Amino acid sequence: MDMVGKEEALQILKNDTEKIYSLIDSQKEHLCFAACPAFEEVVDTQLFGLSKQIDFAIRLGILEKEEGYRILSDLETSLNNMYNQYYETHKPELPIKEE
Repeated sequence: MDMVGKEEALQILKNDTEKIYSLIDSQKEHLCFAACPAFEEVVDTQLFGLSKQIDFAIRLGILEKEEGYRILSDLETSLNNMYNQYYETHKPELPIKEE
């Protein structure tokens, strides 16, 4: 069995993180996640899996705890920004009350 070095392990985490960013970005472009309920499930699953990989890398000493938390926080912020963009663009028009 080949051993994976620290740099290779970090590259794997980076690649997995980029895949999630790509998924989020593709939804930003199409803004169809409201019509695609599976999107949220897929992203949640991907984030959960990445969080486990990051936790493992931290325990092995490959990644600093703060860096791991920053990676997850940045992804969650990107996801929240996408949702906010969608809801700002597609928020229902509320009737104006006339007095």
